[in-house]
This record gives sequence, C-alpha cells and structure tokens, in this order.
Amino acid sequence: MRLSLLLLLLLLPGLPPALGMEDDASFPHLGESSQPPPRACPPRCSCPRPDTVDCDGLDLRVFPDNITRAAQHLSLQNNQLQELPYNELSRLSGLRTLNLHNNLISSEGLPDEAFESLTQLQHIYVAHNKNNLISKVPRGALSRQTHLRELYLQHNQLTDSGLDATTFSKLHSLEYLDLSHNQLAEVPAGLPRTLAVLHLGRNRIRWVEAARLGGLRGLRYLLLQHNQLGATGLPAGALRPLRGLHTLHLYGNRLDRVPQALPRRLRALVLPHNRVATLGARDLASTPRLAELNLAYNCLASARVHLRAFRRLRALRSLDLAGNQLTQLPSGLPAGLHTLRLQRNQLRALEPEPLAGLHQLQELSLAHNRLRVGDIGPGTWHELQALQVLDLSHNQLSFVPPDLPEALEELHLQGNRIGHVGPEAFLSTPRLRALFLRANRLHMTSIAPEAFLGLLHLRVVDTTGNLEPVLVRLPPTAPRRPRAAGP
Repeated sequence: MRLSLLLLLLLLPGLPPALGMEDDASFPHLGESSQPPPRACPPRCSCPRPDTVDCDGLDLRVFPDNITRAAQHLSLQNNQLQELPYNELSRLSGLRTLNLHNNLISSEGLPDEAFESLTQLQHIYVAHNKNNLISKVPRGALSRQTHLRELYLQHNQLTDSGLDATTFSKLHSLEYLDLSHNQLAEVPAGLPRTLAVLHLGRNRIRWVEAARLGGLRGLRYLLLQHNQLGATGLPAGALRPLRGLHTLHLYGNRLDRVPQALPRRLRALVLPHNRVATLGARDLASTPRLAELNLAYNCLASARVHLRAFRRLRALRSLDLAGNQLTQLPSGLPAGLHTLRLQRNQLRALEPEPLAGLHQLQELSLAHNRLRVGDIGPGTWHELQALQVLDLSHNQLSFVPPDLPEALEELHLQGNRIGHVGPEAFLSTPRLRALFLRANRLHMTSIAPEAFLGLLHLRVVDTTGNLEPVLVRLPPTAPRRPRAAGP
C-alpha cells in the first residue's frame, strides 16, 4: 500500500513542491543514512574555528575522540589526562600547536612515537604543573619535529639522565626551549644552534660547561636564575661563545662576584640576590654595551665599589643597587643613566658630586635609607634637569627638602617625620603631578595654604595616615581638586 502511494505521488501532475519528497528534509534520500552526521567538535569542547579545538579545563581523563583531521591548534590544558594515545595523535598530522599544560602525564604515558606523525608541530606545551611527572623525554620522540619552534617542558621532573645528546639535536627550527623548574644538574647537550631563548631557571645546575653552549651563537636570552652555581659554577669565559647574547639572568645563585669575560654584546645583566661583595675596576669591562645592570640585594659596601667600576658602561640606562650596604652614592656613574635605584641601603648623606652630569636621569629611588634634610648637601639636585620621579620615602626627613628639580612630576615623601609644609616647599617644582605625604606627622594646620600655589598640574595629594585628617585646598585655577584625606 505504501509503495502504491509513493508511485501515485510521483505521477500526479501539478503536485505542489511542498508535498514532493525531494523537498522534505525529514525524508531520507536513497543511499543516505538517517543517522545524524558525526560531530565536528568533541563533546563539551569548543571549536571557534575549523582548525581550532579547545578542551581547556574540562577534567578530561581520556584523550577526546572525534577531533577533526583539519585541526591545527589543540588545547588540552588543565585536565587529568594520564597518557597520549598514539592512534589518536597520529590522525592529526596537521597539528601546529599542542597544549598539554597541567595534566597528569607521566613518562610512561608519553610513548616513544607520541609525536612521530605530527611533523608540522611548531609549539608543544607539556608543563606548568607539578602533577606532570615527566622524568625523561623518550629517545627519538622529537626526532621528526623539524618545524618545531617552541617547546615547553617546565615544571616536570626531568633529570640529566632523562635527556641525551639526541633529544633536541634534530629540532632544526627550535627557537624557544623552556626547561625551568626541573631537576637538571647541568646544561643539556645537543642543543639546537637555532635557539634564541633558553630557560633553565630553578634547576640544580652547579656547573656551566662552555662546550655545551659553544654552538649557540644566535642565543639572545639565557635564564639560569635560582640554580646552585656558587663561586665556581660559572668559570671565566664560559659564556663567551654566546656572541649574540642580549640578556643574562643569574639571580639567586650564591655568586660572590660578577662573572668574568661575558659576551661583549650583552645588554642586560640581572644578578640580584647573590653574594657579590666587591665591584672592581675591570669587573664590567668586558660588557661595554650594557644597558641594564641589576645588582640588587647583594653585599656591596661603598668601600668595595671601585671609583671606576662603571667607567666603561657608556650605554647604561638602568642601574639597580637596592638592598646592599652602601653608605654613600657610588662615584663615576654613567652620564646616560635614566633610572637609578638605591633603596634599602644605609645612605646617611647625599653630596652633589656623584650626581653631577646625570642630565638624563629620570627616576631616582632613595627610599628606606637614613637620610635627614641636613645631610643633603646644597646643590645636590641642581644637575638633575630631567628628573621626573624622586622617591625619598621612609627616611628621617623632618620637612620637604628645598630646591628640588624643576622637572619633577612625582614626589614620594611618605613614612618620614614631616610635621610642617611651608609656603615655599614646592616653589621649585611647578610641574608636580603627584605628591605622597602619608604616614608623616602632619596635623590639620600643618600645610600652609600657599604651599600649592602655582602647581597647576597637581592631580594627587596623599596625606592619609597622619596624626589628624589633613584637608588640602588647591587654588581655583588648578584643573582638578584632590579630595580631603584622613588617617
């Protein structure tokens, strides 16, 4: 009966199209299945683009199936995956980015052939959580990744025995390698010559062998912070082969002196939280192009900083000597300095001579010292024509220092002993925009009404935390009036 009805429908002339089976979307066509088409995106994941599959943070325990073969970017971070199935990965030969951060993948869950078919990979992330328990990279696992540009293996349990001379040697396009937060005792062998960034921070490295770095002439950033180099772990000249090195991070290594014979093109040397106690006349002579030098929180005393320690650093723009034991400003500071940080030392006096010629200095921090107004010599600020930020907080100042630089825009005086602000306190600083006077000894009538006359750019006046609430009134010509502040 059903077949006869179908034939009748086909033969009747003038039948409206709406009644024909060729226009009925619910009616299965010959040779087609009535089942819905397969999903283009794994369940619960999102696929914002045809080449992108995002399964971030879904607590997945099993590698998702139904991932389209067209996928180029696969995000599986923040899940509970324990292994990478080769049969699933091998289908995704077009993958360029694979993100496996924050899973439970162990070395056993990373088969030797895991990435064998993924020859287009440019970025691999298998890191960033102590729950990743990779202690070795399987031999040959990365041998076919000739297009790989970035490899992230930090926060694992990699040891020297978990890497061999062939682990990275065939990664001829690799530019960024992150092996930080592991258990390496030495710099890995067989590093690709193409590396631009090598991150080895927070390992157990005690010795840097020059031969391991000899071929990395294009390396620009080397990060070795928080290792165990000590006094002998970085021999003189060990880094000299790195001719293109731009930035070197060595903080937290118990170094007792600035490493010798560093690459001449070095631009940033970061050495805080070590044990450097002496800065000799030639300690920095091999790095004339330095633009940033950070020696904060070492053991430098004024008597052990040579008068010519900075003589050759004509390109230096930022010098950080915070947290040392300096009792006076260093001499011979480079004329091109833009930033000088000397907070948390033992400075008791300021004289104009060490600051003479610093016409480009824009920021000076002298916070947390022992300065009193009477210890600041006349003319100290005279040559700081470009100074915009001055931090004198947490000293022993009893009033605002006179004759401050005319270009000053931000003045920090909090945490001192200031009990009075006179009418001429800011006469020399007409460009002042922000003034911090909190936690001093001010009371309701401590600030002269004329103190802020002419400060047309002033936007912030902070007087909180004083003995009494201090009401600040700006002249009516000022663009904005700061609100009253209380303790």
